[in-house]
Amino acid sequence: QVQLVESGGGLVQAGGSLRLSCAASGRTFDIYIMGWFRQAPGKEREFVAAIRWNGRSTYYASSVKGRFTISRDNAKNTVYLQMNSLKPEDTAVYYCAAETSGYSSSWTEYDSWGQGTQVTVSS
Repeated sequence: QVQLVESGGGLVQAGGSLRLSCAASGRTFDIYIMGWFRQAPGKEREFVAAIRWNGRSTYYASSVKGRFTISRDNAKNTVYLQMNSLKPEDTAVYYCAAETSGYSSSWTEYDSWGQGTQVTVSS
């Protein structure tokens, strides 16, 4: 089993930046993809970005492409989401997730989840 712990959320003004972190522990050798998802009140959980555990491929939702960057630190078993040019519509709880068999942008395919971290962007 994989355990995930997110950090780095907070309140920021529109146009600002935040960096989220997700530390993985446990059976990290089983991980194939790490993803970030978000869920705003009253909305479905949606895909934000993903990265292969070996770091060779990255994937982004069209709504964040060019503004957000996903990366990983091998030594720390940590995945980051650098969020720039934030907009009020980016406000949501952000979750990191791990998947063991292949890339997917569907949250239902991910096996392990963190507890979530709140990101609030004020206008």
